Formats: sequence, structure tokens, C-alpha cells
Amino acid sequence: MNKRIYIIGAGFAGQTLALEIRKKAVFGQVAAFLDDDVEKIGRVIDGAPVLGPVESAAQALSPLSGDEAIIAMPSTTQDYQGKLYAILRGAGFQKIRILPAISQIIQGDAHLIQTRAIDPQDLLGRAPVPINLKESLAYLRGKRVLITGAGGSIGSELCRQLLSGGAERLYLFGHGENAIYQIDRELRLLQEEGVGERASIVPVIGDLKDAPYINFLLSRLNADVVFHAAAYKHVPLMEENPVAAVQNNLFGAENLLKAAQAHGVKRFVHITTDKAVEPRSVYGMSKYLCERLVAETASTAESGAFMAVRFGNVLGSRGSIIPLFEKQIAKGGPVTVTHPDMKRWFMSIPEACSLTLKVGGVGENGRLYLLDMGDPVKIRDVAEQMIRFYGFEPDKDVKIVYTGVRPGEKLDEKLVSSDEKTLETGFNRILRVEKITPPTEDACAFREWIERLRPICYFDEHQSAAYRDAALLRETLHDMFNGV
Repeated sequence: MNKRIYIIGAGFAGQTLALEIRKKAVFGQVAAFLDDDVEKIGRVIDGAPVLGPVESAAQALSPLSGDEAIIAMPSTTQDYQGKLYAILRGAGFQKIRILPAISQIIQGDAHLIQTRAIDPQDLLGRAPVPINLKESLAYLRGKRVLITGAGGSIGSELCRQLLSGGAERLYLFGHGENAIYQIDRELRLLQEEGVGERASIVPVIGDLKDAPYINFLLSRLNADVVFHAAAYKHVPLMEENPVAAVQNNLFGAENLLKAAQAHGVKRFVHITTDKAVEPRSVYGMSKYLCERLVAETASTAESGAFMAVRFGNVLGSRGSIIPLFEKQIAKGGPVTVTHPDMKRWFMSIPEACSLTLKVGGVGENGRLYLLDMGDPVKIRDVAEQMIRFYGFEPDKDVKIVYTGVRPGEKLDEKLVSSDEKTLETGFNRILRVEKITPPTEDACAFREWIERLRPICYFDEHQSAAYRDAALLRETLHDMFNGV
């Protein structure tokens, strides 16, 4: 007997999923829709009744072990999704999937392949702002787009959303072959299932630190737009490997910017971080310098637009606290939090990427943009919410222990520095960052600082003692920040 599938939400997205399930009977059959809308309750849609309200209807069901519930309400809030999850678990559903709240789905383009098991990040943070993604990506129609770090958390989501842009070609650039293989296969499978528009997908393996190769690559790809998401990002790990952080993040970005400028890239979007604001870590300093590098490139660009987009933490990225907490809870704890007062801004990866893609189209040359991150959240509160998501009580069933602030970390991150201000752009949740007082340092002086770092990262026989000298690197970065 085919498993029964209950779709929560009888709107357009739910009906689209039901139609696809019926066509592909191998997945099971839609037993019913559950909805709170009194105008829908009692109707029969494609042979399946609409039951409701959701809470009372779910309690009346007796789901079998193989039965499944799919929450198909992509425009609803996280609070309501959390309520639905609790109702369905209470009704006995063991398998609960969700249609993520991404803008392609809000526009009605829902597909079964886009559903996935619900997890804690779906219930954290705030409701994402609806963005008409196809409209936002109109500037990419017929263009060739290069995404660096395409196998990472941000890069891969940029790729998924770019499928809706009508681009001629997507170049997936990264140095990790497995990550690029995975996103390449995923995008092709999404296309096979009707997600997005047809674009040629080209995986490219390479290293941003290899300047001749990057220049050669950009000369051959004829890329119109570049989204630069590649970076070493793990703060404590980069404190232990500071030269690698600067070589990859700063000089990798320099190689890419030079090549993009030389070979006619029309729009270049560099993704930066709140850790670049009054940086305390090597990672933060490397990204601060990248922001300056983008501005310097923009000031000399004869054509094209070079810009940066700054935002804080994203939920569920590799190396973030969400996957770590999940593993810690799965083994019974303890869940480790560095400090009870540590706070961070959080945004979902799909929302951050949708807004970044929007900036790519409306941003101006030389500008630094900031995504509105909402209010900061205590890491302890995130840990407690996740523990409850898995059916446990914090500090009763699963302990929370404090391990201390790690090197390079702050208790609170800032989105703008004391010498910056934000201005409205006219686009929801996108701000422009400007210096309160113009910098006194000229481009030549900034370039001199960069050249002081180069022999530390790349061997120079005339300055061989500097090569890979981590202490000299830290000293130079310290002097550099105080001098710029």
C-alpha cells in the first residue's frame, strides 16, 4: 500500500505539490490537505479533501509509521511553522517535510524536489522578506555568471537561486572537487525536475591564490557578472593559520578583482562579513582589507560596477553553530556555548542570498551595502530552542556548558564601525554604508600596506625571512589597521 501524504496548506504551492505527487505515484498518494482557511475547509481538490482547522484535524488523524506530512506554506512565519511542527509531532507524524520559504516558491514555482526534512533553522530567526526573484535577476538574463566558492553554504544557495535568472551560463568555481561535484549534480537534478530556467552549468576547479590561472580563466570565460563568495571563514581556525587566511582571502580577492577588471566583467559583488567591522581576528582583518580592495578597484575602474555586501551570521552554514549543536544534541549533550552573553545576528541563507542577488542588480560602483539583520540573538537562546526542537529540556535532559571565548571572538559583533553610518536605499532590508568622515589615507599608502603583506604570503628571495612569519603578519595587520 502506498504511503499516505498529508499536505499542510491547500494554497497554490500545496496544490502544485499534490499534482506532482499524483503524476509520480511512486512517492505515495495525497490523503488530504489540512488548512485553517474556512473557505477551503470541506472542499475536495484533485480528489483529496481539505480538512481543518489544522490543529483539530491533525489530532483526529491516526498516521501510520510510513505516513508523511509536508508543510507547504512558504510565506508563513517561523513562529507558525514551529506551531505546525509541534501539532504534527503531537499527532504522531514521524516524517515531516517543509517547502522552504524561498522567493521562487513564493512566486508559485513549487516542486516536490525542493521539499526537505524540517530542521531547527526553519524555526529560528525571522520571516524572510518576500522578493520577486525573477524580477530581481532580470539583469542576468542571457549573461554569463561566475560564482566563487560555489560549493559552500552561501555559494551553493546563490547557484540554486540563480537558476531562476535566465542566465546563459553558470560557472561554479571552487577548489574542493567534492563540493563542486555535489552542487553541480544538485543543480542538474533541479533542472531535470523543472526548477528554474535552462542555463548551461560549468563546474570549474581552481585556486584563487593562483594569479596566472585566475587571469587566464577570466580571459576565457567571458563572465559578465561575478559573485565572490569564496573565503576561509572559521575564526578560531584562521587564528591558528593566519598566513593562509590572508593569502586566500586578501590576495585571492586581489587576483580575482584584477582579472575581472582586465577582462570586462560588468558587475562584481564581493561578499563580506560583520567581522570586518573593527576587526579583532585575522579573518575579520582579511575581510576588512578586502572591502578596501573592492573600493580601490572601483575607484580606478573605467567600466563596470564593483561593490561589496556585508552581513552577519547565516543559519545552518557549514562550520556554524547549528550543525554543531545538532551533533551535540544527538549524542545526548552537552551543548557547548562559549559565553552566556554572547550574541550574534542571524539570517537564513536563502534570504541573505536573495538580497545579495538583488544588490548585484541595483548596486552602484564603489558602494558597500549592508543587509538589515534585525535584532541580535543570544547563542544560549539558540541552543535552548534547538534542544526543545528535538524534544528535550535544556539543562535537564541536555546540559549547556560554557567553554569560554575563543581567540579572535567578540561577545558582540557590530554591523557598522564608529566611523560609518547607514543610509536607506529604497530596497527593503538593504542599506548603504558610508564613512562619516572621508578616509585621509590615499590609494598609494594603502597599496604600500598590501605590499608589506605580500612577501609574508608569497616567497620573495629578497625578503626570505618574512615568508610565513605569523608574528610579522600579526604585527603588520595591527599596524595596518591603526594606520588606515
